[in-house]
Amino acid sequence: MKTKSLFIFAMGAVILGLFSCAINTNATRSNSAINTQAEQEIKIAGSNSVYPALEVLASAYEVKNPTTKVSILTPSSSKAGIAGVKDELLDIGTLSRELQQEEKAYKLEYYLLAKDGFLVATHPSVKNIINVTTEQLKGIYSGSIKNWQELGGPDAKIVVLDIPKEVAENLLRKYYLGQDLKISSEAVVLRRESELIAAIQNTPYSIGAFSLAYAISHKLPVNHLSLNGVEPSLENIKNNKYPMVIPIGITIKKTPAKSVKEFVNYAMSQAGKEELAKHNFVVFTQKK
Repeated sequence: MKTKSLFIFAMGAVILGLFSCAINTNATRSNSAINTQAEQEIKIAGSNSVYPALEVLASAYEVKNPTTKVSILTPSSSKAGIAGVKDELLDIGTLSRELQQEEKAYKLEYYLLAKDGFLVATHPSVKNIINVTTEQLKGIYSGSIKNWQELGGPDAKIVVLDIPKEVAENLLRKYYLGQDLKISSEAVVLRRESELIAAIQNTPYSIGAFSLAYAISHKLPVNHLSLNGVEPSLENIKNNKYPMVIPIGITIKKTPAKSVKEFVNYAMSQAGKEELAKHNFVVFTQKK
């Protein structure tokens, strides 16, 4: 009888062990599936000037879709973003312009999400200057105007902060500086817009250009300069009075992964537009 009891006990332990093992195996499989979902990633890169808007959308999207990670990689240029999507190294390319004719042959889709103003601003130490003319801006960037006192400001040397990337260079040159103006050799050249934003807040008597939406949303303590009497405001961007405007565009493959298409659908949706508008980007309905 004692032997029989021991046998029954032993068999029970084996069955319990097998049951426990099955539970652990299923749990491992379940956790593995969850981890696989959590590792779903959308890779974005391209034009640096579009990053503030994409960071807003990425943060909002991840809150709504916690199993998707939206990775915004080191910025480069619109051209690099397009090439990355074409070569399937990126899921989404950021563009501060539309696709050029030859790029449309790559079987890509382009979406215009919003617009952002390109702001010329100074460190708050630059007192009494709220407007500059085209000629004055040329003088500042070329180095022929070296002291703020020449423009009615403080007696201090002007520190020019520059990022010679596509938007910073093209918009300033297109509307104010001209294509042939040589930037002062004393200008402090930074690699990215984020570096310029940090520098202008920490460098007395400095001047630089960057995202208007970012400046407003983050309440940056900098002076917003009017150019030729036109204030850099959202209203003036909407009314086409302020010329320096950055198109916030993205591009994807015509047959993207499901997760990529879902992110783009969100970016183009009313919810996505409201998120961008909340952060002071100018949104509108895309024309078909």
